Amino acid sequence: MLPKLLLKKLSLLTESGAKSKLRQEIISYYSSLPSATTDPEIKEALAYLKDNRLQVFPYNFTSKYKAVDTKVYLDKALGMRYVIHEGKKLYFKRTWGERKIKRNYSFLLLEQDLMSPHRYLTDAFAVAQGDVVADAGAAEGNFALSVIDKVKKIYLFETDNKWIEALEATFAPWKEKVEIVNKFVSNSNDAHNLTLDSFFENKGNVNFIKADVECAEADLLEGSKKILAQDGPLKVAITTYHKQQDQQELNGILQGYGFKTEFSKGYMLFPYYEPIKPPYFRRGLIRATK
Repeated sequence: MLPKLLLKKLSLLTESGAKSKLRQEIISYYSSLPSATTDPEIKEALAYLKDNRLQVFPYNFTSKYKAVDTKVYLDKALGMRYVIHEGKKLYFKRTWGERKIKRNYSFLLLEQDLMSPHRYLTDAFAVAQGDVVADAGAAEGNFALSVIDKVKKIYLFETDNKWIEALEATFAPWKEKVEIVNKFVSNSNDAHNLTLDSFFENKGNVNFIKADVECAEADLLEGSKKILAQDGPLKVAITTYHKQQDQQELNGILQGYGFKTEFSKGYMLFPYYEPIKPPYFRRGLIRATK
């Protein structure tokens, strides 16, 4: 999912007025271009920006999600809070209060909306029954929980220690097919990092890789050369919004290994890891199939 500091950063942008300034900058930039240079999805996003505040997802579907609609429950035995996600308990960090959980879960639903640029799965691009799945950047575990009934085995890679306890609580009913790995997936192997090639070397094939590793997506692919070079079947859902060049670079890497690729619907505006510059809009993720 999106970085956990996102809401705080958005708030700071609002307070400083930088958010409003960037919104006007984007509108002005596209107003100076011939209409033929903008595609329908960008036109839709620009129409949204003219009447609304700057959003990571500049589309009308975002209005459907309100934090107040989320019901939060307390597991007294564990002393942890959870929500019901697709009929299953999804736990959150022990230190999180009800208000923060409501905001966070509402955003999780928003980013996996059918119209969202951040949606991992579609009817045609899905985890199959009996798949072995690698979830790199598991965070809350909402993606893994949505496919848990289908998978043969799923590996949850999460480097944030504070999420491990919550993931253990969420996936306790499926302990026999869930392995939680408290390391960062990258292009090296050490005390804090691992490569997928090394991890799966003696574990057999992986069928589906979901990757949202906050700027390290290219490193993850570099550390997965052997897996990507295999004949398949293999699907990869990998985020492309963290860096300006990610959509071109990551798409080129995957196509070089023989994958058929497509971008998710729509665009994102994400000025948080590096200065955002024209053309501003970024694709959310790539769905790749071999």
